[in-house]
Amino acid sequence: MRDEAILFAPAPARQGVRPPKKPKIRYFAYGPNMHPDQMRERCLHPVVLGIARLPGYALAFHGHTWLWDGGMETVVPAPGRDLWGVLYELSPTDADSLDAWQDIRLNGTGSYFHSPVEVFAPDGTRSDAVLYRKDILGEPLPPSREFLEHILCGARAHGLPEGYLRELAGIPCVPARYPVPRRRDENREAFLRTTSCPDCSSLLDAGGKLKEGAFEAREE
Repeated sequence: MRDEAILFAPAPARQGVRPPKKPKIRYFAYGPNMHPDQMRERCLHPVVLGIARLPGYALAFHGHTWLWDGGMETVVPAPGRDLWGVLYELSPTDADSLDAWQDIRLNGTGSYFHSPVEVFAPDGTRSDAVLYRKDILGEPLPPSREFLEHILCGARAHGLPEGYLRELAGIPCVPARYPVPRRRDENREAFLRTTSCPDCSSLLDAGGKLKEGAFEAREE
């Protein structure tokens, strides 16, 4: 009887098993995400690890962003040159938030995609990181003066090398034709004009405005 009691004794309650934590992401910002105010707007707790350089690449502007009225930032191969930026450590939640702001999509139709890189701190320490690159370059276009100044402000805030700051300041630019950056409530229309998605142009009328009921029609 005692053995039977032991045999049929209820099993002890299992402790809840927590899923493993997702690793943090090291993100290399080379454009407007260097600006502290912009990163605080898009991420809850971005951690600055320091400045870093990416050998063999340069900042370039291709395609048109309606958020800043000018060329969109990206990186292009440039042997013998260094691209400087800011290395952040992001939680998975912050990384997802930044992806959404940057128009990263799992199906590959967004304006940007993740690109793994190896960057170097000023003391030569190497770090694996990810940066954003345009999926389709489009026509080379100069950035707006306001956009370039926003990038420069972020670069100065983090103390990028003086020589690189002069290089940034020398990039040809043009004044924006309307107040920039556009308001957040205009982002949906701005996204459709900016994205590389081949289907999205059908959602805009001849004047570049979002057609009435455009999103409802796509959901049917």
